[in-house]
Amino acid sequence: MIGSLLYLTATRPDIQFAVCLCARYQASPRTSHRQAVKRIFRYLKFTPELGLWYSSGSSLSLRGFSDADHAGCRIDRKSTSSTCQLLGISLISWSSRKQASVSLSTTETELHFLRDHYEKGDIDIIHIESANQLADIFTKPLEFDAFTRLRGYKLEMC
Repeated sequence: MIGSLLYLTATRPDIQFAVCLCARYQASPRTSHRQAVKRIFRYLKFTPELGLWYSSGSSLSLRGFSDADHAGCRIDRKSTSSTCQLLGISLISWSSRKQASVSLSTTETELHFLRDHYEKGDIDIIHIESANQLADIFTKPLEFDAFTRLRGYKLEMC
């Protein structure tokens, strides 16, 4: 079941966090994990219109978002970091990864990578308020309102 959902995350990034969380327990799932998978399928059944959309009239401005949850895993206290990149208003790339080591702060988890690219002039860094942080959808469970708002994200928010 989880394998099918993992393939589906290629076109439905809105389910990536939940699917990846359930995938961690696929070797020995509990009843709560099975219930979570059923909820994901139920969500998919009632949201068939959602998915990736690429507009031909979209601008060619490239924007990226990055975030990390500090010690978000309750089992080993490791952080999850995520990134997503948009070309105009179209999502073209995203990732979510549990970090290999325990970090001391959220800032530490993002700083070493960003500093290098900022100093090279590869990127420009702009602060995005937490309420508009698109990468949150990949790193943490969100309240319903925040999830649906970020799921329908438009570049005009930042």
